[in-house]
Amino acid sequence: MTIASASASQYGDRAILQTSVDPLEKWPNPSENVYTIHLEHPEFTALCPRSGYPDFGTIVVDYCPGPWVVELKAFKLYINSFRDQRISHENVANQIADRLWNELQPQGLRVIGDYTRRGGVKTVITVKKGSCKEFEPYTPNVL
Repeated sequence: MTIASASASQYGDRAILQTSVDPLEKWPNPSENVYTIHLEHPEFTALCPRSGYPDFGTIVVDYCPGPWVVELKAFKLYINSFRDQRISHENVANQIADRLWNELQPQGLRVIGDYTRRGGVKTVITVKKGSCKEFEPYTPNVL
């Protein structure tokens, strides 16, 4: 058995792969009130599309739910599905925003990719869709 096939047989790897291709698990919105859900995933990682070196950061999602809210484990597994992808910072934030927008149908959505410095350069990508009036200002990580 190779390392790759052994890795693919692990429960976590199978769950991450499944979440990357299946619709996200979601729940009916339990309230008709206007409210904001704030999610942070501080251990995001993916690979630079040019060098293949790892990129690290925090993914922040704020949304005012419509008919659905995302199940938190599904969100975590989806964000972890980027770890072996060669993908730009900009594309990560836009892919996450598009998927959540399409699957959850929120009233408003903001996705922030707050990446750690690489080569001394700090990158923060923000994607907004719908009505984003309810969201608190975001303060980027210092490091």
